[in-house]
Amino acid sequence: MSDPHLQWHPIASSSDLIPRHVFHAQLLGQEMAVWRADDEYVNVWENRCLHRGVRLSIGINDGVELKCQYHGWRYSNRSANCTYIPAHPADAPARTVCNRRFPVKEQFGLIWTALEDGGPFDWSERVLQGFETLRPLPINAPADMIISALGVADIPDSAEISWSQLQAEVKTGAVVLKGSGQFGLIFFVQPVDTARSVIRGLAKGIGENTTRHLRHLNTVLTNLRSQIETDAASKPAEAPIEPTYTRVDAELATMPDRGKAAADATRVRVLSKTPTATDIMRFELAALEGDLPTGQAGAHIDVHLPNGLTRQYSLTNGPGETSNYTIGVKRELESKGGSECLHDVVREGDVLSVSVPRNNYPLRRDAIRSVFVAGGIGITPLIAMAKTLDAQRLDYELHYFVRADDHIAFRDQIDMLTGRVVIHTGLSPDDTSAAFEKIYAGFEAANHTYICGPGPMLDAARSAASRAGWPDDAVHFEYFKNTTDIDDSSSFEIALARSGQTLTVNAGETILQVLQSNKIAIASSCCQGACGTCKVAVIEGEVDHQDVHLTEAEKQSNAYVMTCVSRAKSGRLVLDI
Repeated sequence: MSDPHLQWHPIASSSDLIPRHVFHAQLLGQEMAVWRADDEYVNVWENRCLHRGVRLSIGINDGVELKCQYHGWRYSNRSANCTYIPAHPADAPARTVCNRRFPVKEQFGLIWTALEDGGPFDWSERVLQGFETLRPLPINAPADMIISALGVADIPDSAEISWSQLQAEVKTGAVVLKGSGQFGLIFFVQPVDTARSVIRGLAKGIGENTTRHLRHLNTVLTNLRSQIETDAASKPAEAPIEPTYTRVDAELATMPDRGKAAADATRVRVLSKTPTATDIMRFELAALEGDLPTGQAGAHIDVHLPNGLTRQYSLTNGPGETSNYTIGVKRELESKGGSECLHDVVREGDVLSVSVPRNNYPLRRDAIRSVFVAGGIGITPLIAMAKTLDAQRLDYELHYFVRADDHIAFRDQIDMLTGRVVIHTGLSPDDTSAAFEKIYAGFEAANHTYICGPGPMLDAARSAASRAGWPDDAVHFEYFKNTTDIDDSSSFEIALARSGQTLTVNAGETILQVLQSNKIAIASSCCQGACGTCKVAVIEGEVDHQDVHLTEAEKQSNAYVMTCVSRAKSGRLVLDI
C-alpha cells in the first residue's frame, strides 16, 4: 500500500475559501490553515504562528498577508515568509522566519494537498471533466473502512436513475462508481485522523432534477454514515496521529545575522522592459519556476548583469506581489556599465541572476504619521512602502520631487495609491528647501519619515527634519551611492569574538575583503557603504566611519561598522562575528 503522506488528498472545497477568510483543514493529524489571497493564489500552511504556536486559522486574511491574532506577526502570500513583527517594528524579519508550506492544487472544485512532495497528480482534467462538487460529509471512522463500505454500498434506485447499476472501482483514497452513458460518481476520502474522515464527492450526468437526486444521494450517504460509525465504534480505537511540526528556533524573533551571507540563487526572466519616465526603464522579472522569495517594503535585489557587473535596485512590489519583481533603472550619464547594460543590452526574454531581497531600509508600520520624500528614481522603495500601508489602510503622505512631468516614474502605480500624494515639479533648490521646511513642520511622537533620492536632496531633507526637531531614529534614509573620499591607508587588527580569530587588515584592504578571503561568510551588496548589508556589530574599539548608511547618532554610538568601507581609528576592533 502506498504511503498516504505522499498522496494528494482533497482537504477543502473551493467554496470553503471565502474571500478574506481562513479555513481550518486537517489531514492525517496535521492541522492546516488554508486561505485564498486577492490574486486567487491558494495557500496551505501549517496551522500555527511561529512565535507562540497560535492557530493561524483564527488569524486575519487581508488579501495579501495573513496576520496572527495573538502578537500580530504577518506572513506573506505564496512564500509564507514573515514580513512584520510588531515587537521589532524597526527591523526586517530574518528570512529564516518562514512557515511550513504544503503543495497545493485547485481542481474540480476541490483544494488538494499532500504532507510530503505529493508526486504525480493521478486525476486529470480529462478524466473528471463535467463533474460537480458535492457537499462534504464528515464521518467518525477510519478512511480505509469508509472506502471499503463505499465499494460495496447498495444505493437504491430513484425515479429516473438506476443507482444500483453503478459499478464500483476502488482506487487509492477513492471509490469510482461508473454507470452507462455520462452518469457517474466519485467519492474521495480525506483521512483527517485515525478515526475521522471526510467524504468529498463529485457527480455528473444526474439529470435535470438535480436537487431531487442530490437529496436522494444525501439520504443514502447519511444512512451509510450511521452504519459505518456504528461499526467503527465496535472496534478498538486507534491512537490519534501525532502531527509533525516544524521545529521553532528559540531565536526566530531576532533579526538577520549580519555575520552570515545570504544565498544568491534566483534566476529570473525579463518578462517586460518598458519606459516609465525620461531615462528610466521599468523591468518586470519573473521566476523561471515557482514563486520568487518575498521582499518586504524597502528591500532591494542585486542584479547580476551580462557584462559581469552587479548592481542594486529597489523593488516597487507591495505585500503579496511575489509573481514578479518590478524595478526601475535610471540611465546614468556617467554610467560605469550598469545602467547602460540594462538599457541597451538586456532584452525581454533574457535570463538574469538576482539575489534574494535584502532589506536594510525597513518600514515601520506602527507610526501615527508616515512621511515619504522621494527624488527622481528614489521613488521606487517608497512606492512599495506606500502600497504596504495602503494594504493595512494606514495613513501616509508621499512627496515626489521631479524636474518635469515626463520625469515622473511609475505614474500608473502612484495613481493607484490611496494616501496623500503630492508631486513637486520643477522646483529650484531654494524652493525645494522651502518645501522641506513645510513638510517637516510640527513633529510629534510616533512620526517617521523615509527619504530616498540624490545625495544633495537627501542631505537637504535630513537637515530640514533635524531643524524641525525630528530625532535621528525617526528619520530613515537611503543614499544611491557613497560620494565620500575613502581613506584606506591605515592598517589594524580585527578580533572575531565568536570564532576566536584575529586577522590583520592592511592598507588598501577592507574588513570585508579580509573576512571573505579567510572564508568567513558575510553578506554584502553595494560595497560602497550605502546599503547597509555588510553592517557588523562592534564590541570594542573605535571605528573610522566612512559610510553614508549610519546616522550620526549611530556613528557616535560606535556600535556598528560598515565592513566594506569603514576602518579602525584604534589599532584593534573586536567584532561580533
